[in-house]
Amino acid sequence: MQDTAFHDDHPELADLARQGRIVAYFGYGSLVNRRTLRTKFLGIRRAEAAGWRRFWLPRDAAEDMALLSVKPDEDAAVHGVVVYDLVDHLPAVDEREAGYSRRIVDLGRLWVENPPIADIPVYIYEAHQGAATAEDRQAAILQSYLDAVMQGFRTLYGGEGLSRFVTETHGFETPVLKDRHQPRYPRSVDLHEDEAQLFDRLVAERGGRHVDLAQSA
Repeated sequence: MQDTAFHDDHPELADLARQGRIVAYFGYGSLVNRRTLRTKFLGIRRAEAAGWRRFWLPRDAAEDMALLSVKPDEDAAVHGVVVYDLVDHLPAVDEREAGYSRRIVDLGRLWVENPPIADIPVYIYEAHQGAATAEDRQAAILQSYLDAVMQGFRTLYGGEGLSRFVTETHGFETPVLKDRHQPRYPRSVDLHEDEAQLFDRLVAERGGRHVDLAQSA
């Protein structure tokens, strides 16, 4: 696969799949940015899953902070990536996605760009949730986390895909904690100045309110 946004597929990907050693998972947030991935995945593709809606959700342990999740929604579709990985790495992914439940994606409603293999399970992670959204609780989004997500979408999907992420994700009308220069997100990324300005503008236009760290203390 010749795409500067990705690396080449592992040469043994097809053989490993025939041995039943491959699993895939759908990334719709920070997983879209390969700089946040810590396992040595074997392949990655642009993808879209119908029947899911992306939204901001208050964390269980700290309702004043928000995370990205998805929920079933027959009128929506979520774009992101499918990551192909070893089955042995799935516990590490589960650990990374603590607070989420692993769900099966309906392969009949999943589009994958030039899929390297077929007929393997694809999972999506859905956060444990109550009735409230981040907007309802005014739970804050970490800017360092949001930067990683938005950089990933811009890299893989360009400006149109980035705008789609901001427009179609529910719950942006909430505080955004400005921790970019003191990142609290453990897999934070570096931004060019033009990226930072673009991301801040899109978030503000969507209704996000940037809040200084001192104001959140």
